[in-house]
Amino acid sequence: MTANVIRPGQTIGILGGGQLGKMMAVAARHMGYRIAVLDPAEDCPTATVSDLHIQADFDDQEAAKVLSDESDVITYEFENVDLDVARLFEQEGKLPQGAYSLEVTQNREKEKQVAVDAGLPVPEYRIVHSFEEAEQALETVGYPSVIKTISGGYDGKGQLKLGDETSIEEARSFMKEGGVYIVEQWLAFDLEISQVFTRSIDGEIVYFPVAENIHKNHILQETRVPAFVSYAVVEKARDAVKRMAETMNIVGTFAVEMFVVGDEIYINEMAPRPHNSGHYTIEACNVSQFEQHVRAICGLPLLKVHSFPAAVMVNVLGKHHDLLMGKIEQYHGIHLHDYGKKEARMHRKMGHLTIVGESLEEIDEIIENNQVHLW
Repeated sequence: MTANVIRPGQTIGILGGGQLGKMMAVAARHMGYRIAVLDPAEDCPTATVSDLHIQADFDDQEAAKVLSDESDVITYEFENVDLDVARLFEQEGKLPQGAYSLEVTQNREKEKQVAVDAGLPVPEYRIVHSFEEAEQALETVGYPSVIKTISGGYDGKGQLKLGDETSIEEARSFMKEGGVYIVEQWLAFDLEISQVFTRSIDGEIVYFPVAENIHKNHILQETRVPAFVSYAVVEKARDAVKRMAETMNIVGTFAVEMFVVGDEIYINEMAPRPHNSGHYTIEACNVSQFEQHVRAICGLPLLKVHSFPAAVMVNVLGKHHDLLMGKIEQYHGIHLHDYGKKEARMHRKMGHLTIVGESLEEIDEIIENNQVHLW
């Protein structure tokens, strides 16, 4: 396939103005591109580094037309954008990623089916449409388990863990009439990992180091590289994402989260864009997940990834923000990213810290010496 090369000086349109869009825009501006963003928030982070901010809802067809007219290529920074608008951009030949990966990642049933069709292991699950169906599913899936909305959930929203039979009434309260849900086995996993990679329009895939993710209250607390897994697990993770990338015809940076049990992996969730667990690549790699994404959608060759031996990324939530900013001058050897969000809600992602070094032990010592115990 011959790429339509988008050259510096031309405009990249971004659907969504959050921190992922901002970091994508910063990488693109360093390369000489102009940026247009569509987002309903007047003070969205991406607007601060953009040439044009179209302030409108994501399903606003007129605003979408303005973005298309102003842009030479279009991408998105999160998956919950309007699918019809994405299809419009695809029909105009301006969305190299296509709308299919959005369609899949907006729907947990489709996500699971893509993995199964690719011959990849997933936790046992059932799709249910009523509380009665959920009860029947739990008889098969067993406890502990988790029930999730089929779409729209992130950072623990839209899901409920069911520890045993006594929590069945919680499921009844959680489910809404007419909704579709997934009841999924809760795996006793050893650790969670993510494989972030980028695929070019021509099908070349370049992988970033496999990362270990530590969550607290369903929110990513920190990402550690390299993940403490065997070479066999790394090979399985890369084989898995390669199969899905080719099945879905992925273009750009993409992330797949997986559970590790022994030397086995189980596909959990996927994201059709740069991912929180890939932020470490900004300082720890010669090319970030964001620059690599820009290169892919603009038809440029991908770069081979070289990285520091180790890195740790720590998320900064609203509840940490004042604590962090109050003593930022005391931190040594730590990179700070502040997303520029005005309202610091308790569990809102406000920024992140990255520490790179020769080993995770060295980095843990830096964290201890700096007393970076935000969580």
